[in-house]
Amino acid sequence: MTTRHLDLGCGPCPRNPYRCDEVHAVDLALPDGVDAQRFRRANLSLEPIPHADASFDSVSAFDFLEHVPRVLGTADGRSTRFPFVELMDEIHRVLKPGGRFYALTPAYPNAEAFQDPTHVNIITEETWRYFCGATPMARPYGFKGTFEMLRNERAIYPEAFEPTVSIGWRRRHRRARLLRTGRLAHQMWEFSRAGPVA
Repeated sequence: MTTRHLDLGCGPCPRNPYRCDEVHAVDLALPDGVDAQRFRRANLSLEPIPHADASFDSVSAFDFLEHVPRVLGTADGRSTRFPFVELMDEIHRVLKPGGRFYALTPAYPNAEAFQDPTHVNIITEETWRYFCGATPMARPYGFKGTFEMLRNERAIYPEAFEPTVSIGWRRRHRRARLLRTGRLAHQMWEFSRAGPVA
């Protein structure tokens, strides 16, 4: 059976951290010469992921979640939307049961989370609680999905670009030193899709 991966906000070079057979992508613009069936255009702060329910074995977001607003006014100005919560529901929707979501995001309190003026969604070590477990904390904001948290930790590059890379003792020592001194700027999530399609 063919496995399918979706990379969100990837620019012209989608990643495939789980080494699936097919790689699909969604970004704001279509790069020249890409296959329109595998690379689709959408503004994921305003639009749903342009794929069917339960169509991917895995989804990734590298340096993308921090660009998705937490709150926006509706077009009529009478209410608010929660684009980040909506995107997490969309990720849940397009994943197959048991499918994996893998994300790397600059996180609080590191400067990398704040220095880019387009970073509007600051992730912390506890943000996962809004999307995982029996009663995710984002339920009052409309989140319908449920993820199981597999990993939530500070990431070291370049190993963090693939969830299955094992690191030797030197890299483990370097990671521990960087973690101790607060210099691991990115938070890494690995979630598994649980529950019915949202």
